[in-house]
Amino acid sequence: MNQAPKRRRRSDRAKKEEADESKKAVCPECGSTELIGDYERAEVVCSHCGLVIDENLVDMGPEWRAFDHEQRDKRTRVGAPITYTIHDKGLSTMIDWRNKDIYGRDIPARNRAQWYRLRKWQRKIRISGATERNLAFALSELDRDSSRLGLPRSVREAASVIYRSAVDNKLIRGRSIEGVVAASLYAACRQCNVPRTLDEIAEVSRVTKKEVGRTYRFLTRELNIKLPPTSPVDYVPRFASELGLSGEAQSKAIEIIEKAMEKGLTSGRGPTGVAAAALYIASVLLGGRQTQRDVADIAGVTEVTIRNRYKELTEQLDMGVTL
Repeated sequence: MNQAPKRRRRSDRAKKEEADESKKAVCPECGSTELIGDYERAEVVCSHCGLVIDENLVDMGPEWRAFDHEQRDKRTRVGAPITYTIHDKGLSTMIDWRNKDIYGRDIPARNRAQWYRLRKWQRKIRISGATERNLAFALSELDRDSSRLGLPRSVREAASVIYRSAVDNKLIRGRSIEGVVAASLYAACRQCNVPRTLDEIAEVSRVTKKEVGRTYRFLTRELNIKLPPTSPVDYVPRFASELGLSGEAQSKAIEIIEKAMEKGLTSGRGPTGVAAAALYIASVLLGGRQTQRDVADIAGVTEVTIRNRYKELTEQLDMGVTL
């Protein structure tokens, strides 16, 4: 008989807590829901009016304070973060090659042979099994290709995750490690909106463009990776930077591409060719001196492709520009 009132009281309390939470999520001054948590000062601040709403946040950082980078390095008690670009995720240790102890003192000569053996066994036990050896070789290859392409750290991490997924799903058997690495790198570039063409990936890797494309399609199908088509806009900043074009030319090229996309002129066309043609049109409109040959060499397309895309864009968009 007494259970129903208890149940009712509990539900009322839950409703009250939900109401309190909803009140906290809205600024009482301007009604905005865009609140920013400043965990260094333990405050919740409204991004619109600047009102400090809550001052009871829990600081999840360390208990010590540091006033410069050197002091922070001395007081920290953790190592480097986990990374997928190393086969053991960076969790193992390494014996330094210098013959010094933790205090910087030289190791006695009678102990150096022992230290040499310890280093040798340390290197051996870091890689145990065929899977570890595969990952160690593949990730070093991935790091080499990424460095030659000048890719950021986030793309390398994403490519490492894709390659590890391929290893876990046993998709490596019967395929070259270099081909799977190149395909993973191409997929990561598209995933992170840092576009690189198949030609660029094949140029830095040790496999052909055909193999990279075939392995890429296989990985996306087997791993169920959904990637949208590459937009020509993504190539404009890189091509414009290599051509030395101004920011105004970049904006004009992006505007041309967006108008072409609205009219469906980019469907069925290579994104690099459309981006190159838009940059060439923008340079012509702004009085630039870029030739079709210069743009074609940077974009990795032929001059004929640029002329074809140029004619389509100028005629369909009524830009009044002639060759």
